[in-house]
Amino acid sequence: MNQAAGVAVVSVMPPSRGRLTAAASLAPLVWFKCGGKAEWLFEPADEEDLRDFLRDLDPAMPVMGLGLGSNLIVRDGGVAGVVVRLGKPFARVTTDGLRLRAGGGASGILVSSTARDAGIGGLEFLRSIPGTVGGFVRMNGGAYGRETSDVLVSATVVLRSGERLDLMADELRYSYRHSELPPGAIVVAADFSGNVADPAAIQREMDRIAAEREASQPLRSRTGGSTFKNPPGEKAWALIDRAGCRGLRRGDAQVSEKHCNFLLNLGDATSTEIEALGEEVRARVAAETGVRLEWEIQRIGSAA
Repeated sequence: MNQAAGVAVVSVMPPSRGRLTAAASLAPLVWFKCGGKAEWLFEPADEEDLRDFLRDLDPAMPVMGLGLGSNLIVRDGGVAGVVVRLGKPFARVTTDGLRLRAGGGASGILVSSTARDAGIGGLEFLRSIPGTVGGFVRMNGGAYGRETSDVLVSATVVLRSGERLDLMADELRYSYRHSELPPGAIVVAADFSGNVADPAAIQREMDRIAAEREASQPLRSRTGGSTFKNPPGEKAWALIDRAGCRGLRRGDAQVSEKHCNFLLNLGDATSTEIEALGEEVRARVAAETGVRLEWEIQRIGSAA
């Protein structure tokens, strides 16, 4: 993949009112601040623009969505096809009674804060998910004993074909950090429900969650959040610690000493080094405990 190749095919890409960039660097858009380029980066002007673009796009062209890039490794060889990034037009949040509708690009902090202002309880945990609505709807994001599936009513998606589809929560067949969202679908909005609560009480719970995260997680580092899923009945961090991996390094990639289910980029780590460190952790944990950890971080693209 190179700039010349991108320019050579620009004439066959569908027109749009948004921004379409060839050979776009993804490193600035992900929390690890490393990784390769997207063959194409598309930032649609609105839902209609996204639908029209996908409808007219070559069906053979791969498509994937990108949120805040918080739980993501972009491999150094880059990502083929089109990466869709939902910007401000998809970050609006509105309320109606105990229902809340959020765009796919809205952050968990914005969703929980809007719920607080409307006196809607039960969504406080979304404040601790470092991503957008699209990401935590797709991955059933959760924290502090609750998951997206506990509060989601429905999701609006744009399919790879450009068709708009509303899916009820049970149609997504949620399980731990997994949904059966159609391949290539982009979550453009979601409806959540909560309960009547005092805004001051909601704020206290949000403050508690924020303080707990600050005390236990390396929030001010270049990281990808929780690296591995918790195995049934186990905590991934405890297994990693037991295997002697706390502080383990490969180049500038390191297992966090503060919370060892977090990987860090200490400066100039490549995505290859970060992923290789994760695989080394998995191997050591398997050798020590017999448990094979599963990646929670999404890894996309090709090796350099």
